[in-house]
Amino acid sequence: MTRRIYFGVGLLAGAFFAGSARAQGAANDSVALRLRRAEAAIEALQKQIAEQSESGVQSRSRASVQLFGRVLTNSFANTRRVNNVDNPQFVRADTIAGFPARGVGMAMRQTRLGLIVRVPDVLGGAFTGDMDVDFAGGQVASSGGRTFPLMRLRTARGIVRWTHVEAMAGQESPLVSGMNPITPAAISTPLFAAAGNLWLWLPQVRLGVESGGTVRVGAQGAVLAPTSGDPAAAFDTDNDLAERSQRPYLQARVNAKWGEAKSTGEIGCGVHQGWLVPATTRVSSQAFACDAVVAIVEWLEVRGEYFTGHALRGLGGGGIGQNIITATNAPLSTAGGWAQMNLHPVFAWRVGVGCGTDQPKALAAPAARLRNDACAAYTIYRPSGPLFLGAEFRRLRTGYTAGRVASDHVTLALGFEF
Repeated sequence: MTRRIYFGVGLLAGAFFAGSARAQGAANDSVALRLRRAEAAIEALQKQIAEQSESGVQSRSRASVQLFGRVLTNSFANTRRVNNVDNPQFVRADTIAGFPARGVGMAMRQTRLGLIVRVPDVLGGAFTGDMDVDFAGGQVASSGGRTFPLMRLRTARGIVRWTHVEAMAGQESPLVSGMNPITPAAISTPLFAAAGNLWLWLPQVRLGVESGGTVRVGAQGAVLAPTSGDPAAAFDTDNDLAERSQRPYLQARVNAKWGEAKSTGEIGCGVHQGWLVPATTRVSSQAFACDAVVAIVEWLEVRGEYFTGHALRGLGGGGIGQNIITATNAPLSTAGGWAQMNLHPVFAWRVGVGCGTDQPKALAAPAARLRNDACAAYTIYRPSGPLFLGAEFRRLRTGYTAGRVASDHVTLALGFEF
């Protein structure tokens, strides 16, 4: 009996150790299989990273380079004659009787391309350089018209930022009027240009300082290229009225910022001083301007600008694109501004509405533009990935000595971003 008990215990022990050995072997096989799979995945990932590194954009200095852009198709319609059919700023006087006024069309001139370069340590600060171009520089004189647009440089900047100091050299909006309305349709020339928005991108050098704390107070100064805003012929780059003064434009601004992310706010005011030589006497181009952007809540923002001054065509159409009173060569005084409310109720949608106005003093010349008003409502929808859709309705009303004329402009925008 005892022998049978010992024999049974021995069989059970043998079976247990055999099962344990088989389980251990299976576990070892499972670990080895997983290890082989992990090694294969790591090898594939390393190969993919190497391929992306070889095909990616690299600068000569090995700086971080990022490409961005927006391919944009605009369908547009106008009810009256305007200065620019796919992105109008004011209504023409319609002096030709019987001339057809209405029209529809499509264009891709507002497509944008750009790049950003970043270097974390330059002169003890962080360097950022960027360049932005579009295709609104004109059109080839051919049967293609607007379907063969010319590339145009918008902005190009090199910026070094330290803890409380920033230096910039390049082409950018004027220091005293750097804010623009949000829009899906007025990209080549910002919304409300010639109706209260000074915007023209100019070569300049800036230096600014800013405090720390919850409310950050700053001051900036800039030396800008002098420009009267007069058009130049294709191969004629003679000095314009501002360049003849042999003096640069000068600007200064003070501002205060607060908040972070979607709850930021900023308010600032600045002064502009320039000179023009329309005849033999030098005249001044001067402006005082203020701007503000305030997030009421995360999904509601208001922004706007105001300016007053004279001879401001060179800053982006001030005085409705007029500098000088022709009869006396005196600078044209004007005042204007714009305001916009933007709502971002859900992730994919953004809507907004705003108005702008520019009101020069009355002129004696019959063709002079005496007042220009613009109001616009827009919506932007981003359905998925890089795709976006936009629509904008714009009402323009321009005053002349013979009366005021109005035009409605509708734009549908479709494209993708990268």
